[in-house]
Amino acid sequence: MTNMEVSSVRKLSKYADAAKAAGKKVYHLNIGQPDLPAPLEYYERIREFNEPIVEYMPSQGLPELLKAMEDFYRGHGFSFRAENIAVTTGGSEAVLMTLLALTNPGDEFIVFEPYYSNYNTYFTISGATPVPVRTSVTNGFHIDREALEAQITHRTKGIWVTNPGNPTGTVLTAEELRMIADVAKQNDLYIVSDEVYREIVFDGRQITSFGFLEDIHDRLVIIDSVSKRFSACGARIGTIVCKNKELFNIIFKLCQGRLSVSTVEQHGALGLYEAGYRVINQVRDEFEKRRNVVYDALRQVPGVECNKPEGAFYMMCKLPVEDATEFLIWMLEEFDVDGETVMAAPGEGFYATKGLGKDEIRLAFTLECSLLEKAVSILAKGLEEYNKVRGVV
Repeated sequence: MTNMEVSSVRKLSKYADAAKAAGKKVYHLNIGQPDLPAPLEYYERIREFNEPIVEYMPSQGLPELLKAMEDFYRGHGFSFRAENIAVTTGGSEAVLMTLLALTNPGDEFIVFEPYYSNYNTYFTISGATPVPVRTSVTNGFHIDREALEAQITHRTKGIWVTNPGNPTGTVLTAEELRMIADVAKQNDLYIVSDEVYREIVFDGRQITSFGFLEDIHDRLVIIDSVSKRFSACGARIGTIVCKNKELFNIIFKLCQGRLSVSTVEQHGALGLYEAGYRVINQVRDEFEKRRNVVYDALRQVPGVECNKPEGAFYMMCKLPVEDATEFLIWMLEEFDVDGETVMAAPGEGFYATKGLGKDEIRLAFTLECSLLEKAVSILAKGLEEYNKVRGVV
């Protein structure tokens, strides 16, 4: 546990706090916290809750919520039922429980780097080892079969996928999902698919999910959450979906061990599922606008390289600096434009391969369009000044 890594998303928080204490305004592009309001139905459900005793709920989840989730999935075209679903305290607990249920000493999981850095916390807790398969900005961070198969050994337990991608914004194609599924079947591996951004896809893309592939449901775990699609990160309601009865029984025992998820928040989540696609489509459309604004602005910044995100609300950017962490700290400590500066997440923490991502950052385009334009303008001026101070032409 002493080797557990600091979250790259919050790594520079102390510098941001100090900057704000010194009177600076900080534009937070480091964390996936949408600024969009949660649906009114959520608050209505919270206000309606007036039980005299706030009881534990069943360990698997509030039955009405499980049914709402089943209806939501079946509306997508999935065949999942309430008996295949466990409610968790956010997607993070879903990740942890899945790893604890799957992992034996020495087990390895294939991850496609760059990948969500907070997974490393749960790999450490569970004893699992992440084995990276590198993807590249040159092909939009899509997945190569040969590179995947080259990393599979007798210790490989599963393939870990985030779709749409965090931090890349890549949406895997149906052909890629089929390829990964075939590799998993041929090598008797599990697939863990983190799909918390599933509906946030741009440019008219179709939603893709391993849940549509019925032939792998015996080896599939889907991680899900209300946080992003319903703009309700603080509600802390996540989901594990799994048709493998043996594996689900282990997950259920873990659910029993932590007793239950918040009673009040589960009632609130009923309102989120009532809001449904009315809200999801609004969220998707807003983030597509923001993607366009931030991508177009970044293309005008000399030396910055980035790929146009296909979904979610993140992008990886290569900066014209040697050490992006040092640059971001400098931005918070020593630079501002009219008292304003920018915070992003250092890219190095999104890689398992040492040395990769040192000159990269992850940006979350979770601010309104006008603020994103201003933030990118400040970033551009900061890069110019930073390299001038260091004598870089």
